[in-house]
Amino acid sequence: MSTQRKPEYAEEEVSEQAVREFLEANPDFFERNATLLRQLELPHGAGGSVSLVERQVAMLRQKDLKLQRQLKELIDVARDNDVLAAKIHELTLQLFAAPDLQTCVSAIEQAMRSGFGADHSILVLFADPAMFNDIDEGRFFRVVRREDKALGPFDTFLNGKGPRCGQVRDSQREFLFQDDAEEIGSAALVPLGDKAEIGFLAIGSNDADRFHPGMSIDFLARVGDLVAGALRRY
Repeated sequence: MSTQRKPEYAEEEVSEQAVREFLEANPDFFERNATLLRQLELPHGAGGSVSLVERQVAMLRQKDLKLQRQLKELIDVARDNDVLAAKIHELTLQLFAAPDLQTCVSAIEQAMRSGFGADHSILVLFADPAMFNDIDEGRFFRVVRREDKALGPFDTFLNGKGPRCGQVRDSQREFLFQDDAEEIGSAALVPLGDKAEIGFLAIGSNDADRFHPGMSIDFLARVGDLVAGALRRY
């Protein structure tokens, strides 16, 4: 009859959770038990095996790739922000140098079309239209009275805070973009002044995903503050 001593764990099964908690509490366990580490193998696919160290190396490589992708995304965002900051700076210089309202409106329209790549844009100013008959910016510049019934679909936006992004209602699209309304997939509405006291800037895109409610509006808010400040001069 054999008198070989049985392993202690044979009498009471050790749970996986207990092993895990032990290893977490003793991360240097395998350093102190190198022989055991060499004996451990983990299943790898249909055939063959991979050591625990190899599995750890593979996991670290996957983590490194994930971190590299995250770093690339952060760098791309930083570069995009630098480009936007440069465009806002250029628009600021043009607005400061504008000697009259016509030049100011032209600078804003040019920035929206070429500087910021807007498919469609319109500047809505709240005032008496008869006072601005000398300003000619085509469909980009429109002057209406704040109490105009045509602005009814914009009540929530006009009495809210900050820019709104996403898809707009048909009545809003038709008022803003007229003949181009069917081309608009998404839009950004940017108030000029507190509760759009001066008016608002509408930027339309043919891409339905270009403007969405979850996007950052910091850039749009800064453009709105800049344009509002420039228009107050006139």
